[in-house]
Amino acid sequence: MGGVISADDPKWIEPFSGLTESQFTRLVALVRRRGGDIQRGRPWRLPLENRVLLVATLFGVSKSAADRILDHLAPLLAISPARRPRKDTVYIVDGTLVPTRDRSVAASSKNYRYSTNLQVVIDANSRLVVAIGLPLPGSRNDCRAFTESGVDRVCRGAPTIADGGYQGTGLLIPHRKRRGQTHLSPHQEAENAVHRRARARVEHALSRLKNWKILRDCRLKGNGVHRAMLGIALLHNLALAG
Repeated sequence: MGGVISADDPKWIEPFSGLTESQFTRLVALVRRRGGDIQRGRPWRLPLENRVLLVATLFGVSKSAADRILDHLAPLLAISPARRPRKDTVYIVDGTLVPTRDRSVAASSKNYRYSTNLQVVIDANSRLVVAIGLPLPGSRNDCRAFTESGVDRVCRGAPTIADGGYQGTGLLIPHRKRRGQTHLSPHQEAENAVHRRARARVEHALSRLKNWKILRDCRLKGNGVHRAMLGIALLHNLALAG
C-alpha cells in the first residue's frame, strides 16, 4: 500500500478529513450502524474505512469508483435530524450560496454564478449545525428560502437569530430605521451590537463548511449538493465536538 492514501495509515486521516483518528473511528462506526457495510450486488473492493475517507475527501480513486461509493455512502453521512429544542436553546440561521452545475436547483445569483441557496441553522451555544435546508435557486431571497427549504420547522419552539433579510418571518432580526426615523435609539444600537456578535457565529460556521473543495464548484446532480452539505455538516460537528 506504499504511496496509496488509505485509512489504514492514520497519518492520512487528519490532513484529508479534518478529523482526528478517534473522531474518524466514530464516524466509521456511525456509518456502519446505518448500514454502510451491508453488501449488495458487486462486492466492495475498498474497505468501509477507505470508502468513508473517500467521501470525506473526494480524493484518491477512479471516477467510476468514486461515483459508486458516493451514491452508496453519502446519504449515510448526513447529520441526524434535529431533536426537539430544550428551553434554553437559541438557534442562528443564515443562507449561503453554493456554485453548482445542476441548473435544476440553481440560478444566476449575486455572485454572478449559477448557485443554489442553502439555509443553515446552528445552535448558538454549541455552534453545531442543526439543520441544512433543501437547495433552492440562488436568486431566491433568504426570507422565502427560510420557509421553502423546510428549516422553519426545525426552528419552531426556539428563539432564532437572523439578519435583516428575514423580515416578516418572526425571527430575531436587527432593529432598522423606520420611515421618517433619522437614527436608532442608543438602546436599539446596543441591541444590534449584541445581535451582530451572536450572528458572527453562523458566519464562522459557514466559512468552515465552505472550506471543503466540493462546495466551491459542486458537480453533483439532483440532491447531490444537499447530500454533500449534510455530510460536511456531520464532519464539522464531529471536529467541533471533539
